[in-house]
Amino acid sequence: MMPTERQATSEMNLIELPYGLLGFERVKNYVLLTRPEEEPFLRFRMAEEPKHAFVVVPPHFVLADYRPDLSELDVAFLELADPSDAFVLNIVTMRGQGQATVNLKGPIVINRRTLIGKQIIPVNAAEYAIRHPLPIS
Repeated sequence: MMPTERQATSEMNLIELPYGLLGFERVKNYVLLTRPEEEPFLRFRMAEEPKHAFVVVPPHFVLADYRPDLSELDVAFLELADPSDAFVLNIVTMRGQGQATVNLKGPIVINRRTLIGKQIIPVNAAEYAIRHPLPIS
């Protein structure tokens, strides 16, 4: 179950990205927020800067057969004992005029048990687009 905005202030919901995100390497802590009216999209909000957030989406809403292959180093870093431990999100970019894309080359992978995450480049990144079209209405 995803936290609502009111629940997100708890430290229990804090997701740590030790390396940050590309371009935001200094930001290490995030909170994942959900709003029923925005589903399936979520907000990946900076814990220290609550006014700043990324729109993210679980990849199965975008591409049913999305299967990013994690390197052994990423699996070890995230301490993923089982594939089901991984919670994968992709960053959405709004491009204006009703257009949006999803970054499938740089997913955020979070260990569901430890809440430690990392933006990774999958071994099979060549199979995916950095600007995969997202139909929005």
